[in-house]
Parts: sequence; C-alpha cells; structure tokens
Amino acid sequence: MDSPVNVNVPRWTPSPGPTSRLIREPVITHHDPADSISDSFASSDNNKLGFPFSIGGPQPDDGSIESSSLRVDSDVGRSMEIIMDRTRGSNLGIGEEKINVVGPGGYLERDVSGGVYLTWKDLWVTVPAADAAEGRRSILAGVTGYAEPGEVLAIMGPSGCGKSTLLDALAGRLDSNTRQKGDILINGRKQALAFGTSAYVTQDDTLMTTLTVREAIYYSALLQLPDSMSRSDKKKRAEATIKEMGLQDAIDTRIGGWSVKGLSGGQKRRVSICIEILTRPKLLFLDEPTSGLDSAASYHVMSRIIKLAKQDRRTVVVSIHQPSGEVFELFHNLCLLSSGKMVYFGSALAANEFFASNGFPCPSMRNPSDHYLRTINKDFDIDIEQGFNATITATEAIDFLAKSYKSSETYQQVQQRVQHICSKSGPPLEKTKSHAGFITQCLVLTQRSFVNMYRDLGYYWLRLAIYIALCLCVGTIFYDIGHSYGSIQARGSMLMFVAAFLTFMAIGGFPSFVEDMKIFTRERLNGHYGVTAFVMGNTISSIPYLLMISVVPGAMAYYLVGLQKSIDHFIYFALLLFACMMLVESLMMTVASIVPDFLMGIITGAGIQGVMMLNGGFFRLPDDLPKPFWRYPMYYIAFHKYANQGFYKNEFEGLNFPSELGQSRTISGDEILRSVWQVEMGYSKWVDVAIVFGMVIVYRLLFLGIIKATEKFKPMIRGFLAGSGK
Repeated sequence: MDSPVNVNVPRWTPSPGPTSRLIREPVITHHDPADSISDSFASSDNNKLGFPFSIGGPQPDDGSIESSSLRVDSDVGRSMEIIMDRTRGSNLGIGEEKINVVGPGGYLERDVSGGVYLTWKDLWVTVPAADAAEGRRSILAGVTGYAEPGEVLAIMGPSGCGKSTLLDALAGRLDSNTRQKGDILINGRKQALAFGTSAYVTQDDTLMTTLTVREAIYYSALLQLPDSMSRSDKKKRAEATIKEMGLQDAIDTRIGGWSVKGLSGGQKRRVSICIEILTRPKLLFLDEPTSGLDSAASYHVMSRIIKLAKQDRRTVVVSIHQPSGEVFELFHNLCLLSSGKMVYFGSALAANEFFASNGFPCPSMRNPSDHYLRTINKDFDIDIEQGFNATITATEAIDFLAKSYKSSETYQQVQQRVQHICSKSGPPLEKTKSHAGFITQCLVLTQRSFVNMYRDLGYYWLRLAIYIALCLCVGTIFYDIGHSYGSIQARGSMLMFVAAFLTFMAIGGFPSFVEDMKIFTRERLNGHYGVTAFVMGNTISSIPYLLMISVVPGAMAYYLVGLQKSIDHFIYFALLLFACMMLVESLMMTVASIVPDFLMGIITGAGIQGVMMLNGGFFRLPDDLPKPFWRYPMYYIAFHKYANQGFYKNEFEGLNFPSELGQSRTISGDEILRSVWQVEMGYSKWVDVAIVFGMVIVYRLLFLGIIKATEKFKPMIRGFLAGSGK
C-alpha cells in the first residue's frame, strides 16, 4: 500500500461552518474515516474515481465503492488528489454513476450513463467591433470545459470577461449578431436542449409582481406540467418545490414591485429558480444568481441549489461575479475567465494550489475568490505581487496564468476528460412533450393575466379614472348639444375626440404590457408555452376591462352631450369604442414585439396613431387628401376612417337639422353625412364595426407572426454568420 503524500498546501481556511460540513465531511457509514482516507491511496485494480477536479458533495454511501489515488506526478496533482479523496471518498450512493478503471493516458474514467454531461471544446464567440474597420472582436477565445451530473460548475471572472456569454452559448441563447465556432455537445451528441430537460434562470428576476409566491409557482406548474397530472398533483409539486427552496414562510406574500413592498432580493431569486425546476430539469443554467444579494442571502440561495444538484443528480452551471468564502467552498468545479481567455479550469478547492504554484499565493486570511479576481482583473491594470517580492501588471499576470494553464497537466486532463465524455456518446435527450396542452395553457394564462390586470392599478384602473375625468369634461363642454345647425359641427368634433383621443389614451397600458412581454419572453425561451396561447390569454383577459372602460365613461359622455337616446344607438357607440380600444392595444402589442423598450414604444405608438389620426377624415376631408400616399393607401389603413364614419352614421342617420339660412328648410342626417363629412354611404354602420374588429385580428396575428418569425430566423441568421466566420 502506498503511503499518503503529505503536502502542505497554503490555503485560506475560514472557521468551520455549515459549508465546511457540506463539502469536506462526507457521511461514511461502512468505513472508519481514517481507514477511508488511507484506503484511498491503495494501488489496486478496484474501481477508481474520475477526473481529479470533479469534486462532489456528500451523499449516502452504500459501502460498495472505494476511492483510489490518482497517478499524478506533480505537486499540484498530489494536492488535488488529497482534496479529492477527502471530499469524494465513498460518497456515491445506489443508482449513482459507475466508476471505472484507469483509461488510456493514465487518467481515471467514469461511465457517462445517467444525467446530462455537457462539454464544449475550442469555443469561440465573436461580435462586431465598435470600429467597423477592426472587423470582429472575441468575447470567448477557444475555451474548453465540461459539466457533470450532481456537480456545480462555477464560471467566474471580472466584469466583461465573458461569463454570461459562455452561459448563453451553452444554453443556445446567443444574439443573432454573434458568431459561434466550436463544439458544444450534450452527452457526446450535438443536439438541441429539449423542454423539461434544461432550464435557464436569468440574472434579472422577471416575475409577475402582483402574484403571491404560491400563485406564481402554481400557475407555472399548471403551464409546464403535463395534462396527465391532476391539479392536486401539480399543486403538491409546486408546494414541494417551494419547500425545497425554503420559501414556505413567504408562500402567501406578494412578490412585489415598485408600488408594493414584497419579497426580498434573495427570495425573488429563489422564486425564479423554483419556477424553472418544477419539471425537474437535469441541466440548470443560472446567470449570476447571487447578484445584488448580501453574503447570507447568497449562501442560502447557493446552498439550496447545491443540495438539489446532489439529490437529483442535476448538472448545474452557474456564472457568478464574486462569491463569499462560504459560497465559494460550495462549488465543485471552477472555470476562471479573463478577457475571454481560460485562466483555470478544475477543482474549486485546488485552484489555490494552481495560483500558488505559479507565484500568486493567496494570503492566509483572504477569500480565495477575491484573490483570484484581483489577480486576473485588468480593468485597473495595477501591479500584482508575484513571489520573491516581484511585481507584474495585471495584463501580464493574466497572460502568464493563461499560458501556464495551457501548458499544465491540468489542461491536458481536462482535454482528456472532455474527449472521454464525447467518445462515450450517452443517450440523447428525451424530446417528449411534457408541458400542458394548448387549451390548458390558454385557460391558465387567461386566469393569471386577469388576476394581474385586476391587481395592477396602472393596467386599467388608472386609465378608468382618467377616462371618467375626460368624459366628464367632454360631457360638460358639449352638454345638451341640441339640434341646431351649429350642433352639426359640435357633434362631429365630440365624436372625433372620442374616436381619436380617448382611444389614444389606450397606450397608457403599454408599460404594463411591456412587463408582461418580459415575462412572456423568459417563459417562452424556456418552453413553458407558445405564442398563440399567450395572445389568446391576453386577449380574453382584457375584454372585461376594456368593456368596462368603454361602457362606464362612454355612457357619461354619451348622455351628458345628449346624443340619440335609444339604447341600440348607445350599444353601437360603446361597441365601436370598445373595438377601437382593443385595436389600439393590438397595435401597441405589435409595436412591443419590434420595440421592446417601453419609452421608445410609447413614442413609436404615439407617432403611428398621430399619422392615422391626421388622415382619418376629420382634420382633412377625404376628398381633399392628396391621393398618391395619404388617400391611397394611408386613409384606408387608418382605423380612424372606420371609427369616425361609424360614429357619424350612428348619430346622424335619422336626424334632421335646420339649414344655415333659417328654419324654413331642414337638412337630413344622410345629406350631412354625404356633403359635410363625406362619409361613404354604400354600406351599413355595422360594416365599420366589423372592419375595426377585423383590424384587431390582423394586428394580433401580426404580433404573433413577428414573434414566430423572430424565433425561426434568428437561429438561421446565427448559423449563417457562424458558418461564414469559419
């Protein structure tokens, strides 16, 4: 039996805490700890542990597997060997991956059966340079690595180093203006990530702020889980997931936003994680899950993620900016990036030895992650101490470490491990449809959207109050308008204001809809539901509120002014006003699909409506409009044409007015419509309503088409650019 090699590794060691117990004290039921450590150095033909940098957490031991020393000649390798044996010795439970004998090249193998193995090799990502003459600049420069089941890979580096870009590349979420080169394989295969097998938690917590934790996760469970599961089972899954992330005390608390104080930052982040792990994905991406959190909240969030990774053998890839000491100890593997270059990839606990062996030892009482980031951050390009009182600049330190890593045995073993995983070609990801059916999605989205609209004061309630105030103004200004000759112009002006300016106010709900679009974008990218279901849910849920703000303020304006008294005329008035408001909302949906920023969207939508209003037939009569552009086709595209003509027909038909010269002659409403307003009388007023409703459908379909086209052509554009960049 080989005796253990005693290596004095200078490493920052905090006081024992929960993290230390999680990582460094595995529960061993069949071996004495001392025997387990000594046995780990026995040279035998028994099964061996895998790649030395894959440090797992404590799991139940079935006593059937013993760890074995790694045949690594360097001091770094021996120190990693000790760390590995202490942390992974006898920690594989029943059903865990098998451990094989030493493979070709002297490194230790593991079967890649079960779970999701993610590998990337020589990955390059470029974007257009700020100066067109410079061509393209690299965000990632030939990085290679892997992530394995039951382990958490932390991607670290200073701001702008390429952390989020690497995460997006692995998840297939790069923008269309980027070019990607290199191989990204899942279980050794080139395949797309299937719904239910992977999830992505974005850096921003894009949540519906009006919902409680229970509602947000339960609605998401109804959307994601299949119809074969009963509602009670989905509710149990949602509640179990809430408990897994430690949110049971805040289960009935609203998430909260700008108007209502709700959850803390750490709780919101855990809600985002809960939503994405409902389907129990085997591959989980998290973009800076601790951003904006204090050290305690960061630790609790990450410890929950580590626990889930170990329990369900999930592959977790995390980009993180600067973890605390306890959070850093939780990670199994570490990927250090700087300026797109790989500085280090391997065991998180062995990184200190790598830096120390290259002349950058971590001071005894400093957080290792702080030391690493300070060493490889060239934003300020300060001098870095490098052994024997020598100093070099940060840029020189980065280049030195990157070259040292590429020439190290660590780099060769990473390459061999990636090659080994790719050569095994594990099973392809299942692509079974596991989310709810279309009808269920429409019903759930309608209910969720209705609740959100009811609780969000800015969506419809504030608009209702403004509409009431405006209609009171209209009603008092045009009060009891009468049937004099002068009332002809007054009626036309009042109806034009309703058709143009009241509907114009519908853009006030655009900011709320943009927030809905952000949620839709996140959930759509993760495959929770389709575009059609979202359009249906938003349309149906908004109908009661639009009817309310059409009928209530509309009745006040209609009867205060003294328009035609019959109920059928008022019903037509309210119905056409409702159709116009729904059309404006549909128009703003289309604008939101093209211009997602709410400020730019409001300006764009207001500009479009201003043009439509200008050539709608009131400010300039139809026969006086210039024909080349404004009459054909703009006059027929503007919905104000049909709104104005519908209102005019509804009001003037059947009325008689005295002539301008005296009371001896009267003017019929039809004559006024033809001569004064130049209304097309060849069809009924109901045709105008039908055309407006048809335009509503067209705009909603246009929104759906833009989203669908973006999803379809964006990967094609990226693939074309990637192909042309090779």
